[in-house]
Amino acid sequence: MKKAIFPGSFDPITIGHVDIVKRGIKVFDEIIIAVGDNIDKKYMFPKEKRVEFVKQTFKNYDNINIESYDGLTVSFCKKNNIEFMIRGLRNPADFEFEKSIALTNREMTDIETIFFLTSPENSFISSSIVRDLIRNNGDYKLFIPKGITF
Repeated sequence: MKKAIFPGSFDPITIGHVDIVKRGIKVFDEIIIAVGDNIDKKYMFPKEKRVEFVKQTFKNYDNINIESYDGLTVSFCKKNNIEFMIRGLRNPADFEFEKSIALTNREMTDIETIFFLTSPENSFISSSIVRDLIRNNGDYKLFIPKGITF
């Protein structure tokens, strides 16, 4: 059984994230969406709320599990016998950033990173943009999964 992790902060989850997970589940038998923290980021939503948003989004999927974690993603992967990591790429800058992380992870462990290009219609969506829309009373609902409310 092939199991993959899709790690991120999901602050908040967007339809771009959902797109990546739905395409990833066609390749993997199980995906663990791992909600973590990055000490360099200031979050709009606490981790518990972010986990709740992701659980609500994927509540009808038996082969998608949601967990929170602290520390290095590779440590979480080792602890849970995960060999594959899914990452979404929107643009060349994402690739350069993600490539460095993937190579570092592979040097430290045997974890392979699988990149999925975002669908063209979602390529501009980011959690940062959604947070900005929320702060400024913009129509953020176009970019988050249905059923999520703040």
